[in-house]
Amino acid sequence: MSTIGHFTATPDGYVGAIRSLKLSIKNVRLRAVECDDAKKQPAFRIAAGNVELGAAWKRKSREGNEYLSVKLDDPSFPAPVFARLHAAEEGFDLVWSRPTKAGQPDDEEA
Repeated sequence: MSTIGHFTATPDGYVGAIRSLKLSIKNVRLRAVECDDAKKQPAFRIAAGNVELGAAWKRKSREGNEYLSVKLDDPSFPAPVFARLHAAEEGFDLVWSRPTKAGQPDDEEA
């Protein structure tokens, strides 16, 4: 696992930055969207400025901890990036881990 971002909560979602060896994106916003809580509907849209980067879905771990399942995608990426946004000591960390199956996220739906 690798922490690739750190976020703080805002009234309408989260704001923070994403950093990896190839990415350095500041002012990333996760904005809540109205949805019917269906698994297919994202709870948040992710953007930096006017560029949409992905979406996030509400999930619960086997231990009962809530987190966001995040899917980031961009034409410059060779494949989508799947990660989890979860509470940390201060704020929220965006954590990436290599998928267990080639091309698949490590949770049921991202």
